[in-house]
Amino acid sequence: MTRRYWNIKLKELLAARVHFGHRIKKWNPKMAPYIYISKKRKDNHITNLTRTARFLAEACDLVFYAASGGNEFLIVGTTEEAANSVVRAAIKARCHYVNKKWLGGMLTNWPTTQARLREFRDLKRAQKTGELRKRDAAILKRKLSQLEKYLGGVQYMTRLPDIVIVVNQQASVTALRECITLGIPTIGLIDTNCDPDLVDLPIPANDDSIRSIRLILNKLVFAICEGRSRSIRNP
Repeated sequence: MTRRYWNIKLKELLAARVHFGHRIKKWNPKMAPYIYISKKRKDNHITNLTRTARFLAEACDLVFYAASGGNEFLIVGTTEEAANSVVRAAIKARCHYVNKKWLGGMLTNWPTTQARLREFRDLKRAQKTGELRKRDAAILKRKLSQLEKYLGGVQYMTRLPDIVIVVNQQASVTALRECITLGIPTIGLIDTNCDPDLVDLPIPANDDSIRSIRLILNKLVFAICEGRSRSIRNP
């Protein structure tokens, strides 16, 4: 497969603080191949940006071809730093997303999730058409608010996703394990305290920086949009 050019520059990775890792005491030894060894930085690990650029390019290739084939994506990022960037990226690329708490069993117990989604859509329809009775309106409004908070980003997901993109491994480990159980391919940002073995395609990067998260997601979103455009041009 010929690699496309995704214009990934080390300077922009540096500017977005993609290379900043955690304190040395918090590292995961499995991350050693992705860490730049330098005697100048004694307190924090530094991610090897050459490897970041390589793996990010591979991830862009993957999502480009997946999008051109009509595959569906789910982006998961539930930390405060990731939440807003995840929503913007998902909307731009027409992907499903989860940016609040991951509900256990969302994928592995798909029939139950489907039932919740149907209930969610029915309540939204009833609210718009004014079918809710006044005495029930307050109770149902609170229920609708909860469903919107946790399922709003997947309300139109009619089947399991083909690829899941995970922004913060520590906060989304349950989602990752569900993907492993179901055999759903995953792409994940892996900071220096993460386990690269939990994702199929790791992208070594700072997962605590808004700028770092936004940059990585923007590259992936661009590739997804390019893939969808190719699909439209060549049906």
